[in-house]
Amino acid sequence: MENQYVEIAEIVAELHGALKRGVEVVLLVPAIPEFSPTVYETVERRAVFEARAALGKYDSFTLAGIAGLGSDGLRKAVYVHSKLMLIDDAWATVGSCNLHRSSLFGNGELNAAFSDPQIVRAFRVALFQEHLAQDTSALDNLAALQLFRQTARQNRQRHENSDPVWQGLAISLDAATYGRAAQF
Repeated sequence: MENQYVEIAEIVAELHGALKRGVEVVLLVPAIPEFSPTVYETVERRAVFEARAALGKYDSFTLAGIAGLGSDGLRKAVYVHSKLMLIDDAWATVGSCNLHRSSLFGNGELNAAFSDPQIVRAFRVALFQEHLAQDTSALDNLAALQLFRQTARQNRQRHENSDPVWQGLAISLDAATYGRAAQF
């Protein structure tokens, strides 16, 4: 999943259910979120953010952002504005719908969904080529997601060691502190 916001309790609950079943989940969000830590002050939003943070307890969950190499040789967070989801190299959706209340229950949004496995797989391969700078065409979707997690975690280590030489753009984020503490 790539989305600017994931703030719906029911969606977070479904992600928990999928992770309990052993589903591999990569959630790509802005490395630097666009909201203030004061959003945690309301009881409802705090509960959603805490449930989302708890996704990080699953080994099969990856919260990630992307960061490009700047002209100064340092990594810069890239703001994720995408709204897409790929499932099992068989189904995908892409469009303008954020996963928050305004987009789902008020704003005029539009997504297109498609279920041609050949097209969805090609979409995943192209997307992962961009995010990982690796060809995943020889991998099934599960192996590709595991490679994404491994690469993002290695890039997190490189970032923490002030090493700007990464494999691709993906960097793992700490689900427990996302939106509350600087990740990048």
